[in-house]
Amino acid sequence: MPHPPAQQPISANTDTLVMQVMGHIRDRIANRSLVAGARIPSIRQSAEKMGVSKSTVVDAYDRLVAEGTILSRRGSGFFVAGQTPPLSIAQIAPSLDRAIDPFWVSRQSLSTDDTVLKPGCGWLPPDWLPNEALRRALRQIARGPDKTMTDYATPLGSLALREYLARRMGEHGITPPTGQIMLTESGTQAIDLLCRLLIEPGDTVFVDDPCYFNFHALLHAHRANIIAIPYLADGPDMDAFARAAEENRPRLYVTNSGLHNPTGASLSPVKAHRVLKVCEKHGITIIEDDIFADFETTPAPRLAAFDGLENVVHIGSFSKTLSASVRCGYVATRADWIDKLLDLKIATSFGGGNLSSAIILSVLRDGSYRKHMEHVRQRLARAMTDCATQLGVLGIKPLAPPGAGIFLWTRLPHNMDAAALAHAGLKHNIILAPGNVFSLSKTAGDLMRFNVAQSLDPRLMAFLKMEIDAAAKGS
Repeated sequence: MPHPPAQQPISANTDTLVMQVMGHIRDRIANRSLVAGARIPSIRQSAEKMGVSKSTVVDAYDRLVAEGTILSRRGSGFFVAGQTPPLSIAQIAPSLDRAIDPFWVSRQSLSTDDTVLKPGCGWLPPDWLPNEALRRALRQIARGPDKTMTDYATPLGSLALREYLARRMGEHGITPPTGQIMLTESGTQAIDLLCRLLIEPGDTVFVDDPCYFNFHALLHAHRANIIAIPYLADGPDMDAFARAAEENRPRLYVTNSGLHNPTGASLSPVKAHRVLKVCEKHGITIIEDDIFADFETTPAPRLAAFDGLENVVHIGSFSKTLSASVRCGYVATRADWIDKLLDLKIATSFGGGNLSSAIILSVLRDGSYRKHMEHVRQRLARAMTDCATQLGVLGIKPLAPPGAGIFLWTRLPHNMDAAALAHAGLKHNIILAPGNVFSLSKTAGDLMRFNVAQSLDPRLMAFLKMEIDAAAKGS
């Protein structure tokens, strides 16, 4: 009796066939023809039924096991895993009733996908980043030594990257030996380690008002006594700074010198010298967060350059300019603190990885990073002008003329409550950054920070116009 013709494969592409086998099993589970605990067809049965090779089914089943859809029982076969409760959109959507606190913008921005507008976040859109350069770096690293992809880095981190960072810092007049530079997982980790080293619970720490909201969160985690100093167009209010230093004897001052977050301001040379003089007088260590350095068009003075890393610790990372997924920051500090920071780094995270630093070094060395940042600065300048113009038409005005960087620090019209506007935005899939998340004194109720690279979608302007028009009618 003749055999029936073999079923033809749906596709000649092996990976496509694997995905189709997986899809067939998932469909049967979804339509309840295979229920939780049911045994699924054997590898041979599925291969014959679908007209594919046994190796294709083995690959498909292995992937289904890895993702938790099915279970493998030695000697018995494969079975449908226990049913998981259906995912509720409410579980993954931004919380509409969460209080406005230092975690508010971060939680909303990090918990949502690309369908949500994020003018309140602090990073560039993915298509603004050097994705092809990152892919080249990954391909190059994949052809290199295995240990780059698999092994721990040395405690200080890649010597080659630290040498490169030393040269980059030299462009700003900061000249640390490579032995005084330590790589970290991020700029945030660098500040965390410094807080562990330099303060005890109850110690006083100065921050700017306004300042990056995660400074508040991190210092609260260290149970510091936080005092906010008003920040002006050229740096902190020095009368308030000097008076508070005399009265409170702080251990630390955490700030940005170039492209301050959220105001976009830069520290003037005069203010830099006055800050250093007061801090030297009262024994205050300065943590200078320089994460936005490469967005500058006109470099601001660096406190670490004036101070020579005696009372200033300089930190940075590439999360804003290269990739937030490639976690690598750095800290440059005085020689007698490095060993203590290394011990804390090992105690809290054991060791960093080689992969992130190798990716960053590859992009820095091949010249693509400089070209990328030149393009980004030009693109940001256009976005800054366009965003300021569009917001201005709505009556939203920058507190200072638009400058470099990614942030516009603005005042809302009609005495609008920025927090209420931010809550309203969530209902329209728009995440905003209201002023009081940056202000410890809560004096920024009608202010809003806009990330110009994330603020040009017409849906944002339509929403803002709707809300502002409603506020105008009610005022």
